[in-house]
Amino acid sequence: MVTSNAYDTYKQNAIMTASPEELTLMLYNGLIKFMMVARKAIEEKDIPKAHENIIRAQDILNEFKATLDMQYEISHNLNQLYDYFLDRLFEANIKKDTAILDEVLRFVRELRDTWAQAMKIAKQQNKKAAGANE
Repeated sequence: MVTSNAYDTYKQNAIMTASPEELTLMLYNGLIKFMMVARKAIEEKDIPKAHENIIRAQDILNEFKATLDMQYEISHNLNQLYDYFLDRLFEANIKKDTAILDEVLRFVRELRDTWAQAMKIAKQQNKKAAGANE
């Protein structure tokens, strides 16, 4: 059995050794996790837990916004999308509305899956490039 302390150490090591791309994927997964926990808390009428997890999801979105490189057009598009998500999460938190969480979850899962696919393609291209240089 893995103790909580060992698990925390493992998680900390995974974060410290992750590439920026892997950290982004971890943040997307965390964002999804917090929204899912908030959704369940709303269903169970646990308002403080719902609030706390929606706030944590908003914190991740604010981190995404803070790290955008605005010299690229895609960053401006993502910034607008993240603003929309933040607005919707704010509304979901006020109304304790699972339908709003579901809406944002659909979009975030798509972004996460697209990011994971892009990482996979980049890794394959890097392997091909490395093989061509040998």
